[in-house]
Amino acid sequence: MEDSLFASQIVCLGLSHRTAPVEIRERLSCSATDLNSLLQAFREDHSLPIKELIILSTCNRMELYAVVDTETADPRRLLTHYLSEIRGVAAAAIANHLYFHTGLTAVTHLCRVAAGLESLVLGEPQILGQVTAAYTAAVAAHAAGPVLSRVFETAMRSGKRGRTETAISSNPASISSVAIALAQRIVGDLSDQNVLIIGVGAMAELALKALQARGVKQVSIANRSCTRAEAIASKWGGEAYGLDRLGEVLQAADVVISATGAPHLILDADMVGATMERRSNRKLVLIDIAVPRDIDPQVKYLPGVHLFDVDGLQDNLDKALTARRAEIPQVEAIITWEIDTLTAQLRQLTVTPFISDLRQKAETIRQRELERTLRCLGDLDEQTLDHIQHLSRSLVNKLLHEPTIRIKEQAYNGNGRSTEYVAAARYLFGLEEARN
Repeated sequence: MEDSLFASQIVCLGLSHRTAPVEIRERLSCSATDLNSLLQAFREDHSLPIKELIILSTCNRMELYAVVDTETADPRRLLTHYLSEIRGVAAAAIANHLYFHTGLTAVTHLCRVAAGLESLVLGEPQILGQVTAAYTAAVAAHAAGPVLSRVFETAMRSGKRGRTETAISSNPASISSVAIALAQRIVGDLSDQNVLIIGVGAMAELALKALQARGVKQVSIANRSCTRAEAIASKWGGEAYGLDRLGEVLQAADVVISATGAPHLILDADMVGATMERRSNRKLVLIDIAVPRDIDPQVKYLPGVHLFDVDGLQDNLDKALTARRAEIPQVEAIITWEIDTLTAQLRQLTVTPFISDLRQKAETIRQRELERTLRCLGDLDEQTLDHIQHLSRSLVNKLLHEPTIRIKEQAYNGNGRSTEYVAAARYLFGLEEARN
């Protein structure tokens, strides 16, 4: 593959969960409003030697993709200074956390990001939407041009194909996702089920996020501090309860996910047994993702109760991640194919200035000769004028069609002769040298 087409202009500067702690990432992250303002300011600042810019900002990464005039600027220093300025963070504070890619490496990195290969959770699907949103915002602000547009379209196709043509995203890949998938196997569609979350920590919030993504509407949150339960309930939706009402809430639940930091059991066999006697044979799925455990292991022997603890969930998670990792070569093959196609498209871009110049010269000649002819013909009716205009345009288009198609094919196929042909044609047609 010809990296020379990429190396002189396409660059990526960024940091991610792999290179920077959350304290750094959160200082650089952009809201959608911030992003739109930054892109608009970029378009209005004509002093920067940056021709195109797309900003990708997520909770796990901040990346600048740019087309830079490398003859007048050091791209790494330029983008580091630019990132420092737009986020108000000293360059020295982020320098050791940054990575820098150029050319083909930058394009490949973006495709891997869009396909979920660089995510904290391998194959997670949200990143493709975030890449698409970054591209859409840049297009709307006229910050993305022909080069980055083709690059991002390639990345988005890579991500979409990775998800539709492989199983990179098909298996649950977090403890919460595994837990919910297991619950669905037992009680069916969770959207109509009553789910109880015990605890309000990070694991509980991850579970709530996963439930919301699956359309679950009936959620109860129980916690020792009812005030904290109410705060989480207001954020995610649902009803808040103190642990003193746990028996009451448990009776209405179909699925329970417990994730407290308590040093003792929250649900013992007596409480669960008494609840099951009042449930009219309804199944109850108990998912204990706490360490130490929240739920008495003995409840698994009660009729109608299905208990999963963190060890069982981890086994399922390991299997799911192994299955996802097995899909990596297929996703990488898709990325390679898409980048090969992109390379051919960028080759075609190299002959675009010549084609434009050739057609512009032909149009100038057509108009000049047409004006001369019309002066000799005198007054003509509108229909005759239209016929003459059409004839002159048709002659130009037909004469230029074959050389245009052939020079594009030469560039697309990459046989190395398109530059030679363009130079010869420029000489033969008296065109100026290629414009920058």
